[in-house]
Order: sequence, then structure tokens, then C-alpha cells
Amino acid sequence: MVFDPIPHEGPGDHIMVIVAHPDDAEFMCSGSVARWVREGRRVSYVLCTNGDKGTEDPEMPPEKLAPLRQAEQRAACAVLGVEEVVFLGYADGTLTNTLELRKSLVREIRRLQPSALVCNDPTRRYTIGRYINHPDHRAAGDTALDAAFPSARDYHVYPDFIEQGLMPHKIRHIYMSSPTDEADVHIDIAHVLDVKVKALHQHVSQMRGRTEDSPEALEVVQRMASMSAGQSGLEYAEAFRYLRLD
Repeated sequence: MVFDPIPHEGPGDHIMVIVAHPDDAEFMCSGSVARWVREGRRVSYVLCTNGDKGTEDPEMPPEKLAPLRQAEQRAACAVLGVEEVVFLGYADGTLTNTLELRKSLVREIRRLQPSALVCNDPTRRYTIGRYINHPDHRAAGDTALDAAFPSARDYHVYPDFIEQGLMPHKIRHIYMSSPTDEADVHIDIAHVLDVKVKALHQHVSQMRGRTEDSPEALEVVQRMASMSAGQSGLEYAEAFRYLRLD
């Protein structure tokens, strides 16, 4: 069976980004976020973990790293103009698609009522010859999709939420971060590359000594954005698989 391409009609007025760790969103979609904020749209972040295992330094204990990475994420959000950031506090490195995590995400979806969701593509296990996708990324993306549909939408799934005034909500637009050969939406980020660079480099603990002023900082972001642009005709872009939920 062959389906016609879905016209891109998003993202609406409020975008929720659901990711596993601090810095995931900055790598994945911060150019798009910067663009959307400049267009007057609201953006909220939900982070499933606090990133407390994200270091190769044996002298950096998780209890010290967690507040550091949360502070870095808030600084990146301030650069981008993200309205709210929520840390759910699930264990870093062992995230799974559980009913508990799904309910936590449904709570935030119903509370904030976004028009669009941005998340990892849970089917992307690896990029050939380059990268194995972190299992937390896949789990966060998988659970985000399950939370968006049908759990956030259906009245009877969480009756305790109804009692709390958290009514069902339908997200209309889904953007899953995707390799270029699978993407069907490319967001032009050429005019906000500097913002993406600055936001990324708020995550000092992850930059291995590199700063936004280092010679390679802009070059790295340009290279990533050029690869994501693929055959779209854009110079620099972020690439997504798009779903529209009617």
C-alpha cells in the first residue's frame, strides 16, 4: 500500500521537546527551537533523566554531576528562550519505556498542552559506520510517542488526572529527529547557527574543554547542519520525520 506524503502543517503555537538527557535537545533541535521562539512560539523541555552518569571522569561523582548538568541545561534554555524545563529525575543510563515514565510524560503533556512534540526516533538504533544510538534516547522517544498517543488523549486512561483537573489533550504534530535519508521535513536554521553554537556550549561538562569561541565550534555545528540538510536544497538544517495526528 502506498500513501501520499503528509503535508507539513506544524508546529502550532507551543512545542514540547522530550529527551533523555541534558544537551540532547541542543544537539537534536536547538536551531529549530531558536527559530520557533523568534517566530513567537512557546517551547517547553521535558528531560527524563538528570544526566548524572554522563561523564568519563571517574573523579566526577553522579551526585555532583547531576546539579551541574541541570544548571547547564537551564543556561542553554535561557539562551534559546525556552519557557519551561522539567526534570523528571529517572535513572540515567537505564531508562526504559515503563508505564511509570509514560504517566509522568502524560502529566506534563496534559498540564502544558503543547501543539507539537519533538523527540528522538525510537526506531533509529544506529547510523551505519558512525554511531550507536544511546538506549536512553530510544526509550525516551518510544515513551514520548506512547504518551502522546493514545494516553494523553484518552479520557479514561488516567482517572486520577481527571480528578486533578488534567484533562485529555491531543498533540497535533510530531517531529522525530531523523537521519537525512528518512527525513521528510527539514527546518532551515542558517540564520540561527550562532544561537545553536552558544546553547550547545552552555553544556560545559560535555564539551571536553571546547568553548563557543574555539575555532572549531561553529565548524562542527555547520558540518552537522549541512549533513542534516541533505538533498533538501537548504544550506543548514535540522531533519525530522513528521507525523500529523488528526
